[in-house]
Amino acid sequence: MTAPDPVRAGRALGGAAAAILLLEGIAVLFVPRGIAQSGDGLTGFRLVYLIVLAVLLILASGVQRRPQGLLIGSVLQVPLLLTGLFSSAMWLVGGVFVLIWLYLLQVRKDLLGSPLGPPPTAPPPVAE
Repeated sequence: MTAPDPVRAGRALGGAAAAILLLEGIAVLFVPRGIAQSGDGLTGFRLVYLIVLAVLLILASGVQRRPQGLLIGSVLQVPLLLTGLFSSAMWLVGGVFVLIWLYLLQVRKDLLGSPLGPPPTAPPPVAE
């Protein structure tokens, strides 16, 4: 199955990817509060890791219109999932976000033919 208007579908899926990454970045910003009250507490390394990850996720949401945007977002899913090492609740939260991301890539593959390929461009106007 392919989209009747691949350019429009590509833009919509890019917007969905940007929204997911933005939500992931916001969710990661809530993690330090939970870590501070449990286990080993909030160490400097954990705080820096989480803040850098949140900033990277938010910045990655801004590059989803570029050809490498989906690849960057896909790579960032790994450190997001690894936040579960700091707080067990993040295994669930990160896992849900990773599953949503994989679903988005599957929908993109179904509609555009490639899960990580460059976004489709508008065909040149036909001169008559």
